[in-house]
Amino acid sequence: MLVVHAAFAEGGLHLWGESAPSEAAPKQARAISGYPYRTGAAELRQRLAPAQVMLPTGPAKAGDRTIWLPAQGDRPLPSSSLVAEPPQSRKAPVLTPWTIPTLKLNATAAVEWLVAVRDHAALAPGVAAGDDLRYWGEALRLAVALVYRQQVLPGVAERQNALYACWTPIFLGEDGGRLEWLARAMPPAARAMAPDRHAPPKTAPRDVLREFLNWIVDHLVRRAAVSPVSARPRGEPNSLHEQWLRALREPDGVMAVSRAEARLLSGQVRDWQRPLLRLANAPYRLCFRLEEPTFEDEADEDGWTIPPADTAWRVHYLLQARDDPSLLVSAAAVWKPKRDTQAGLKTLGPKAREGLLLALGQAAALCPAIDASLKQAAPTGHDLDTAGAFRFLGEEAGLLEQNGFGVLLPAGWASRRRVQLTARAQAKPRFESKAGMTLDRVLGVQWEIVLGETGLTPEELLALAKLKAPLVRVRGQWVQLSAAEIQAALALHQRQGETLTGRQLLRVALGAESAAGLPVSGVSAEGPLGELLNGLSQAEGLAPLPPPPGLTATLRPYQERGFAWLEFLTRWGLGACLADDMGLGKTVQTLALLQRLREGGETRPALLVCPTSLVGNWFKEAARFTPQLPVMVHHGTGRGKGDAFAAQARTQAMVVSSYGLLHRDLPSLQNVEWAAVILDEAQNIKNAETRQAKAARALRAERRIALTGTPVENHVGDLWSIQEFLNPGFLGSAARFKREFQIPVQEQRDAAAMERLQRLTGPFVLRRLKTDRAIIQDLPEKLEMKVYCNLTKEQATLYAAVVQQAEAVLAGVEDLMSRRGLILSTLLRLKQVCNHPAHFLADHSSVPGRSGKLARLTEMLEEILEQDERTLVFTQFAEMGHLLQAYLQEHLAREVLFLHGSLSKTQRDRMVERFQNAPDGPPVFILSIKAGGTGLNLTRANHVVHFDRWWNPAVENQATDRAFRIGQSRQVEVHKFVCLGTVEERIDELIERKRSLAERVVGSGEAWLTELSTAELQDLFRLRAEAVGE
Repeated sequence: MLVVHAAFAEGGLHLWGESAPSEAAPKQARAISGYPYRTGAAELRQRLAPAQVMLPTGPAKAGDRTIWLPAQGDRPLPSSSLVAEPPQSRKAPVLTPWTIPTLKLNATAAVEWLVAVRDHAALAPGVAAGDDLRYWGEALRLAVALVYRQQVLPGVAERQNALYACWTPIFLGEDGGRLEWLARAMPPAARAMAPDRHAPPKTAPRDVLREFLNWIVDHLVRRAAVSPVSARPRGEPNSLHEQWLRALREPDGVMAVSRAEARLLSGQVRDWQRPLLRLANAPYRLCFRLEEPTFEDEADEDGWTIPPADTAWRVHYLLQARDDPSLLVSAAAVWKPKRDTQAGLKTLGPKAREGLLLALGQAAALCPAIDASLKQAAPTGHDLDTAGAFRFLGEEAGLLEQNGFGVLLPAGWASRRRVQLTARAQAKPRFESKAGMTLDRVLGVQWEIVLGETGLTPEELLALAKLKAPLVRVRGQWVQLSAAEIQAALALHQRQGETLTGRQLLRVALGAESAAGLPVSGVSAEGPLGELLNGLSQAEGLAPLPPPPGLTATLRPYQERGFAWLEFLTRWGLGACLADDMGLGKTVQTLALLQRLREGGETRPALLVCPTSLVGNWFKEAARFTPQLPVMVHHGTGRGKGDAFAAQARTQAMVVSSYGLLHRDLPSLQNVEWAAVILDEAQNIKNAETRQAKAARALRAERRIALTGTPVENHVGDLWSIQEFLNPGFLGSAARFKREFQIPVQEQRDAAAMERLQRLTGPFVLRRLKTDRAIIQDLPEKLEMKVYCNLTKEQATLYAAVVQQAEAVLAGVEDLMSRRGLILSTLLRLKQVCNHPAHFLADHSSVPGRSGKLARLTEMLEEILEQDERTLVFTQFAEMGHLLQAYLQEHLAREVLFLHGSLSKTQRDRMVERFQNAPDGPPVFILSIKAGGTGLNLTRANHVVHFDRWWNPAVENQATDRAFRIGQSRQVEVHKFVCLGTVEERIDELIERKRSLAERVVGSGEAWLTELSTAELQDLFRLRAEAVGE
């Protein structure tokens, strides 16, 4: 396992790798020695090559650096158990210098690389991101936000006897707190490099962070300022200041000045910056509180009025404590302190008066009214008429906030209504045709302009348009209008009676489109379209549908609501994303819909696309819950193509295929008109440019459904591709989505953009969590489910060979004990084949891509980890446990524990303690069913996986009870893996058929199988066609 680290030092970001050495870590030498877990620069590049975050070759400069890392006794401490187990020593760790090879990134490469890797725990197979690397990704977010908000100052800096023009960030309001939080959170390794080989780094975390932010901010601002025209201006600068201004836009920022000129410019820049930095670092900030006029008698409580133009408003000046925003001290109290304000003034510091005057002087440059108020000896505020108040609200308040001042508006002002447009659509009488309801029908639309709840006539809008300051009173509250909105409203009145399709009106209702540039506060319609709009606004409030008679499952209440929601959206031809938590039954809700469609007369097939590891599972679940539906698996080398496939598919209710075949068999799949296309694990098309995502969008289908257990709200960038499959064009182009949503939400943490995105996509995404109160009461305390897996071709070949050999030997065995031994050994070998070829062959061969079980386990664990949940994985084979541990650690980039019989009691106790109680303990715990199946309390896990089966329900239940016991506060999900078409499925079916006798029949383990006849054994072992998943 390779862990990639990053440390900031010497004006660059240094990447270095840490991996397990080929031999035990050597003892520490007196001189500085090479770090035993180091990874060479060339190997680091090579290991990262499979990832889409390959290191740049040019800007990454290789070299050796000294780093100070902890050692215990005479051994270094690895950063993670992924690299190596820490040495067992009671000695206190001490910082020790080591030599490591690094790749030094310049600012351009660092920004590009941190953006690519910061949200990934695993960078490539077997490559994990260290905490320090991810830390610098978070620091980059702050730097980007500061530049976006233009919180930067030009300055100068001396480096290596040269003067540089540079840009530095300033931290205002919450950014100061963010800086301090990040400084406290800095991992020690992030600042562990030092040029001095004889002393560890002494620079404080806050100072290292400031240096990094200065470095990144300077690069980002300079990159935005440089253009082909401005990069190198012609002619010599006329002054020192002009040279400085030019250097601020040049790539390197270096200034060719004498030492005297450098001293002069540095002093002038410091003098210019001093008041700005003083206020930025002060324990308070200047605030402006707008006080609106009051009216004793409202002319029309239910309507609206235009107050006189000379209505008096007041802006008060105050100082607000940064660490306690509720502490506000008026300017009057600062100028003339009173006894009741002494405590507040003391909190603001001894120079509050000087700071207030300095801040007012800066604010005066932004607001003429503030400037005019400074003619008074001790200004406490200024008065405004209605026009001035309108200007303050529309322009000056935002400008003041952008420059770090506080603006306090009257309670509720930000949420008050502007002119609001309600679009009311009336469907034409023939909306319901013989072809049924459709969103492509044309509707006549009448537009109404409302202010508050009051409709406005064109004459009233014209009266508002004549106002210089459109501030009006609505039901006792002030409402701010804009001239542009009023003109848009007048234009919209000219469009009365225009026609829109139901689909266009739906986009308007959800905010995807405006009406002539105005926001839409509501859309109403009569008949079926009105039912659609109401249903979209209250998905959980839809009337439950009775399950179709052909469904053999009993739906829980929340599943009935999900089934009704799927039916509702797909009935209208709208795509639906069912994003319930794992274990809530997305499969059965989907099958219920397909059963209802079939019973309602739908004769076209549905196409179900899923990962290869789930093909067999869907086939089995359909047979279990909807046995009347004919289902075909389109997979493997013998699958149909072209017209033959189309003809066969049309006889089915559902065709199950895999993502791998989407683009390969697209012509055949396009040859069928599908009643529905359903994508399970729909995150597989999150990258819109992949061939399978493009193929999914190219399919012809009346209905489109996406199923995923991954929280889509955590991956804004993935939403566009999934929604483009479900409802093509609804979110606009990919470029527009990135501009309006992905960047504002992910990079700028824009709450308004997030709220708008949720309003647009919310009606098409239904996500219920197991922790929801409305869900948890419907769930059993323990939910057991079978996970059906296919074999790979290699597994099937090995399986057939084992069976063939066993049958040949079994025919000539007459001794009873020999026969029993042969049967049990054959069963053991078949289990090993079903687990993984490397387990059966014991040849230490490669692991990825060779086992259906392992592929499904990996997918499940990725989803479980996404939800921050924990898992126990039971196996009866120590060899398989070691194989699982090694592979999962590399793939998930997380530590995985393995408890087996060879461990000492101390080692076992330490593992249990870490899993059960450590805040950041490993989330996956593999246990040998013999060593860990009894006696342990592991209630932190809420998932239990039986990777291979003991075929003894009592033993399996005992193992499950490590998690399902007193102290467990969550539902426990038990996943029992079974390979389709193999001995595992046949034994499972035998036990299920005799469930009441199972414990007595198989109480002694698998010995009962030896009593079967040769013909019964041949049937038990036989490999069936459905076993192979390729």
